[in-house]
Amino acid sequence: MSRKARVTTKDFEPYWQDTLDELASCPASPEVSLVPIRCTDFADLYGVHLTGLGSYRLFAYLSIPRGEGPFPAIYYTAKYGSVHEAIPQGAPNLKRSRYMVLSIAARGLRNADRPYAAMFPGLLTEGIDSPGTYIFRKIAADCVRGLEFLLERPELDPSRLVIVGNDLALITGALKSGATQVVCSPALFFDTLKRASKTDAYPLEEINDYLRSRPKGGDAVAESLSYLDLMRFAPSVDVPSLIMADALGGVMDRIALGPLAAALGEGHTLHESENSSYKDGMFTERWIADQHGFAKPILPEAWQ
Repeated sequence: MSRKARVTTKDFEPYWQDTLDELASCPASPEVSLVPIRCTDFADLYGVHLTGLGSYRLFAYLSIPRGEGPFPAIYYTAKYGSVHEAIPQGAPNLKRSRYMVLSIAARGLRNADRPYAAMFPGLLTEGIDSPGTYIFRKIAADCVRGLEFLLERPELDPSRLVIVGNDLALITGALKSGATQVVCSPALFFDTLKRASKTDAYPLEEINDYLRSRPKGGDAVAESLSYLDLMRFAPSVDVPSLIMADALGGVMDRIALGPLAAALGEGHTLHESENSSYKDGMFTERWIADQHGFAKPILPEAWQ
């Protein structure tokens, strides 16, 4: 973890250092192959296979603009869902003309679902009865592996690399240095048990389902979740960060996320959702463009 890391529980940092040491012992062994059908006049797309913990083969899409680099980059960490895309659904393909884009499928997700295929719902509680078996330890390491691969690409402009995603974006930025910005939409690992008790919506309802079926499992669940708690990673994130909150009254609204914002310090921006994918998307794209020195973001045609 970065030099700025401060932890209050003595085994949190060793837990993740052991994970990173285990990852370092597994050669990434990247295989990169062109995907001609997804290439354009302005960018080439590649399929990438990488090795993660336990010699598990992961998959990622890598898009590289045509022309002379180096290029700024967007790294999309693994989504909570089985579908895996080169760029998020609805994003303009033209974004690939400006940015290198890496989008990783962690273990269990499409294109990385052999021999293990994740269940939805179900992934959030896979192995949750023990910190050593909890699937998100390995998934976090998978996301770190993707960042390591991107940082080694010669086409990269290392002064402009933003990580975008859910909780895994912030966790990845804490575990591995090299990103210059982080955009995080917390959904899974912020005060999880309390937030789950206030909703019946998935994915947090998976926690409630699990505890209903195992009423004596609360302590084990709490322990496993504590190692993914965003509050414990936040002090290690020392780059500008954008935190996307729910609209006021939501499970992850700006009031709920206030402690996380405070832990991130002065370099953060906390955006309260306007209940509009257009308005929230515009805010995010303008924030990233401003961070990277572009006068205007590249937007979907429907937004212009």
